[in-house]
Amino acid sequence: MTRLLIVHHTPSPPTHALLEAVRQGATDDAIEGVEVVLRPALALTVPDVLDADGYVLGTPANFGYMSGALKHAFDTVYYPVLDATRGRPYGLWVHGNDDTAGAVRAVTTIVTGLGWEPVHDPLELTGPPGAADLEAAWELGATVAARLATGL
Repeated sequence: MTRLLIVHHTPSPPTHALLEAVRQGATDDAIEGVEVVLRPALALTVPDVLDADGYVLGTPANFGYMSGALKHAFDTVYYPVLDATRGRPYGLWVHGNDDTAGAVRAVTTIVTGLGWEPVHDPLELTGPPGAADLEAAWELGATVAARLATGL
């Protein structure tokens, strides 16, 4: 069985709603053979990352950057997982009140350094998430999980 690790910092109701939509997509009954593990960014460990076959990352955009929690997670695991996780698939969602570009750029830069491969365009959302936003988050989770399930 493959493992999808969803690393998140979801302090607000909008970010939590997006996390739940991603989780629901990743655990859809049509996707078999994928174990989904949720891990708050501040609790992320090196074994969590090494034991996963793919990742979905979720963060608010804070002051034009990813959350401090997600940055701390990357600071904690970056070098210990660097060579062992190259080529693994990932997806990203970022929620902001008005701008997400800086946060997306920061996360993309780090995962590029790790050698992770995007399997979905970053999902950038602003304001309260509506039905279309939650559907897009569901699709993100389902896409990364399905990629792991098919082994492509």
